[in-house]
Amino acid sequence: MQLTELARLLNARLEGSLENQTPGTTEVTGVAGIEEADAHHVTFVANPKYAALARTTKAAAVLVTDDFPAISAATLRTSNPYLAFARAIEIFYRAPSYAAGIHPAAIVHPTAKLGRDCHIGAYAVVEANVEIGDAAVLLPHVVIYPNVRIGNHFFAHSHAVVREGCRLGDHVVLQNGAVIGADGFGFAKDDEGRWYKIPQSGPAVLEDRVEVQANACIDRASVGETHIGAGVKVDNLVQVGHGCTVGENTLLCAQAGLAGSSHLGRNVILAGQAAVAGHCSIGDGSVLTAQSAVSHDVPPGKVMSGSPGLDNRLWLRCITAYSRLPEMLKLMRKLANAKEE
Repeated sequence: MQLTELARLLNARLEGSLENQTPGTTEVTGVAGIEEADAHHVTFVANPKYAALARTTKAAAVLVTDDFPAISAATLRTSNPYLAFARAIEIFYRAPSYAAGIHPAAIVHPTAKLGRDCHIGAYAVVEANVEIGDAAVLLPHVVIYPNVRIGNHFFAHSHAVVREGCRLGDHVVLQNGAVIGADGFGFAKDDEGRWYKIPQSGPAVLEDRVEVQANACIDRASVGETHIGAGVKVDNLVQVGHGCTVGENTLLCAQAGLAGSSHLGRNVILAGQAAVAGHCSIGDGSVLTAQSAVSHDVPPGKVMSGSPGLDNRLWLRCITAYSRLPEMLKLMRKLANAKEE
C-alpha cells in the first residue's frame, strides 16, 4: 500500500520525504515498533520519551501529532497517533474469520434462539432458553448457561463461560477463560461457627462494547445485580466482586480487584493490582495507581497511590521521605550522641 493511500485511510496529513523518494510512492507493508521498523513499516510516537527515536528510526513513516518537529522520515500527522496506529494495525492485520454455522460437535438446546450468521464452534454448549443476537462467534468449549440474553456481534473465545440469567449487550468480547456471573464470595457464619453459603441469585449485566480479557471474573450478586457499564475494558485476571457497579468507559487493569458492593464511576482507571474495599465509591475520572488500595470513598477526579491509598502528591512526598529514612536515622543518632556528650 502506498503512503498516500494509508494517509487517506487514517485521515492523516502526509509530510516529508525519504531520500530519493516521494513519500506518497513509498510502499508500506505493515506496522512495527519504532526501534524494529524498517523501510516498509509505519510506526508511531505517542509517548514523549520516544521522541528522540523518531529521528533515527528506519521506518517509512511515523505517525505523530500535528505539532511534532520535522524528521528525516515521512510523517503522518494526526491529533491522536496512538489511535491512528491501532487503525493501521487493523488495515494490515487480518484476524481469523469464522463462517456462519453450527459445528456438529456443538450442543445447542432446542429452546435456544440464535440470530443470523452465528458461528458455534466445536464442543461449545448453548443451554436452554438462551437468546443470542446476530453475527455471534462462540469458539470451541464456550459455555452459555440457561436463560442468558446476549446482543449482536458477541465474540467469545475458547473456554469463556456465561452463567445463568446473565445479560450482555452488543459487541461484547470475552477472551479465553473469562467467567461472567460465577457465584459471588458470600458466606454467613452459623451458630456452630461454620460458613453457610449465601445464594447468589442476581445476574451479572454487561452493557454494550464491554471487553473482558483472559481469566477475569465478574461475579453475580446475592441480590440485585453486578453491573458493568458500556465501553468498560477489563484486563486479565481482574476480579469484580458481587454487587459491584462499574461506570462507562472505565479501565480495570491487570490483577485489579473490587470487593463486593463497591461502586466505580465513569472513566475511572484502576492500574495493575489496584484494589477497592467493599462498599466504597470511586468518583468519576479518578485514578488508582499501580498496587494502590483504598478502603474509603474517593471523590471525582482524584489520583490515589499507595496502600492505604493517599492523594498521589502526598504519596510522592511520603515516598521521598521514606527513601531518606536511613540518612535521617543516622543524623538522629549523631544528634543523640552529641547531646549525651
